[in-house]
Amino acid sequence: MENIGRAIDAVGVAVIVLGAVLACAVFLKRQFPRAPALDSYRELRQTLGRSLLLGLEFLVAGDIIRTVAATPTFRSVGVLAIIVLVRTFLSFSLELEVTGRWPWERKEGRSPQVPEAALSLKADGKR
Repeated sequence: MENIGRAIDAVGVAVIVLGAVLACAVFLKRQFPRAPALDSYRELRQTLGRSLLLGLEFLVAGDIIRTVAATPTFRSVGVLAIIVLVRTFLSFSLELEVTGRWPWERKEGRSPQVPEAALSLKADGKR
């Protein structure tokens, strides 16, 4: 199980590195036709933020697998709790940076309880 945890950690690192390389490549590609710098910069930050979020998820999964698979001690569980707290804070911060809202906030104009079909009926003015 230790090796599986390390493999998942490696996937997380690979996701972050590949995401950063791809984000930079797309940014540079957009700069040659002279796309608006602010739009390119925002896209770079969003793409990089998404790859960081996904990579962090893999890293947390690897930590959990290694901690649970080994004989859990109070120390290892405590270290895992601190790691998960720090990575959760980072995930929330990155989510705010990428989407402009906290993960628990609703998308504008939508209520989570209203089905998609009901929204289209309201837009048509029919009941």
